[in-house]
Amino acid sequence: MTSARIATMGLVVAGTVAALVLFQGCPSRPRSAPDFALPDLSGRVIRMRDLRGKVVVLNLWTTWCPPCVQEMPTLERLHGEMSDEDLVVLAVSQDEKPDLVRPWIEKRAFTFPVLLDPLAETGHALGVSGYPETFVVDRQGTIVHHHIGYRDWAEPQVLGAFRKLLETGKWTL
Repeated sequence: MTSARIATMGLVVAGTVAALVLFQGCPSRPRSAPDFALPDLSGRVIRMRDLRGKVVVLNLWTTWCPPCVQEMPTLERLHGEMSDEDLVVLAVSQDEKPDLVRPWIEKRAFTFPVLLDPLAETGHALGVSGYPETFVVDRQGTIVHHHIGYRDWAEPQVLGAFRKLLETGKWTL
């Protein structure tokens, strides 16, 4: 391979990475959240369509993912901070062995709903490429924000963005 070809490939890779970083969090075009039906830890089925009218924080994660483990307490704080508002935090476990999820959650005393998706169908429908990935869905069921990787979901700026979304229907972070 010539040095010019290697340089060109390097520029393509660098451009792709820059585009991913620049546009992270911004859906390329508005799209509806997939209409899934998944069981929670008690076996009760939660349907995305039944959550219309609420803002949904849809977090896809696994128990074996270090950034997911780090992020989960921030989702708990978000859930606690906004539990009296029309905001629902859903943590969708993509673990292949769902029997490991309940003890993991109980040990940490998380109180937000945890759904089980061992076949990762929701992740496939959303085009998830790694964990954690989080989608913010507005009251109409449209994805208004997509974040790849760890985030502190309870920091003041993020809480403000959720409050603005609840009040005005606009996501600004």
